[in-house]
Amino acid sequence: QVQLVESGGGLVQAGGSLRLSCAASGYTFSSYAMGWFRQAPGKEREFVSFISWIGGSTYYTDSVKGRFSISRDNAKNTVYLQMNNLKPEDTAVYYCARHNGGSYREGGRYVYWGQGTQVTVSS
Repeated sequence: QVQLVESGGGLVQAGGSLRLSCAASGYTFSSYAMGWFRQAPGKEREFVSFISWIGGSTYYTDSVKGRFSISRDNAKNTVYLQMNNLKPEDTAVYYCARHNGGSYREGGRYVYWGQGTQVTVSS
């Protein structure tokens, strides 16, 4: 079965860094693009970042450009989200998801999702 497991979240002060990981299993990892999303309390789920099949193309929502970096290690079936210079506004549950076509943002087809990992940024 397809399974995505996020890890690496935690509590960090503003300006700090965290590295999230998403371990994938149950499918040919390198054949699919992957995305990171987040959902803050009381808000809709928001697209954060996207990486293509082999990592050649990446996209970021405007609010994280220059601060976050997505990468993947296909040999380890893992997607990473390096988050630097974190802000309180980044506080959310972060999810990784497998892309299945369409837009790389919310309107795209993301079929499989992880359980999420909590990121809390204090001011």
